[in-house]
Amino acid sequence: MKTKKAFILLNGSEPKIFPDLSQYDIVCAIDGAYNHFKKNNIEPDLVTGDFDSIHKIPITVEVIKTPNQDFTDFEKALQILKHRGYYHIDVYGGSGKEHDHFLGNISTALQWKIGLNITFYDDFGIYFFVEDFFVGTNLKDRNISLIPIPVANGISTKGLLYPLNNDTLTFGERIGTRNKANENDVHVSVKDGNLLMYISHN
Repeated sequence: MKTKKAFILLNGSEPKIFPDLSQYDIVCAIDGAYNHFKKNNIEPDLVTGDFDSIHKIPITVEVIKTPNQDFTDFEKALQILKHRGYYHIDVYGGSGKEHDHFLGNISTALQWKIGLNITFYDDFGIYFFVEDFFVGTNLKDRNISLIPIPVANGISTKGLLYPLNNDTLTFGERIGTRNKANENDVHVSVKDGNLLMYISHN
């Protein structure tokens, strides 16, 4: 059965280039991100959030106001999408601008990493949590970073300049930033813990 794919635009740094939005089953703007869609003459399928950053609430698309301040707008959007059966979530605008928002977005993705496949994209690269293992192709010469939050155990890699072999990474002690792919194919596996992986675009 085909996995339903969702595109989310958050109100971080605006992407210079949008992906092909036709590949997604739903396109969502989170709060003030709708302003960027409107500026680029893109009409999303859904606009949601507490609307504290939106210039004008649209009337031509589905709008769900979520005023509950116990959750971020991003988390409330994920709740809506998961309830509708979307499990593959590509997120743009998750980084940049105020760094507390970026860290909050990473925290939200960590909370939802079991059950949702969330990948962040920005103008520099992509980042996501590795769930058991990752296999990537055509990655030679790209920067690869492996960041534990806070600990990841049993990490093994293949295709990296500085390989790991059943190693443990711990935030504040040893992390795996600025490694590099020296082969086209990269394999990363982790036995337990939370491992955030970053891959540069080039």
